[in-house]
Amino acid sequence: MASTMAARQAANLLRLSSPRSASQAASLIQRRGLAGAADHHGPAKVDFWKDPMSPSKWKEEHFVIISLTGWGLLIYGGYKAFSGGKKKD
Repeated sequence: MASTMAARQAANLLRLSSPRSASQAASLIQRRGLAGAADHHGPAKVDFWKDPMSPSKWKEEHFVIISLTGWGLLIYGGYKAFSGGKKKD
């Protein structure tokens, strides 16, 4: 099984390395078809500044950035509040 896969890959590599014409080279390029981001499920996601009061509508990466920033500010604020600042000798 592995040897036939290796033989097919080698044959494809040889065909790709020396195409006879542009149309032949175009026919060897693989297409993704319908895979990927073209098929949406559910409502469209928006940037957080377009709808700041609805986190469920935000893009995932915006939600992560804002959530981590909020937690960081909360932890830093708590540290500053409870550490008491610098104490002089």
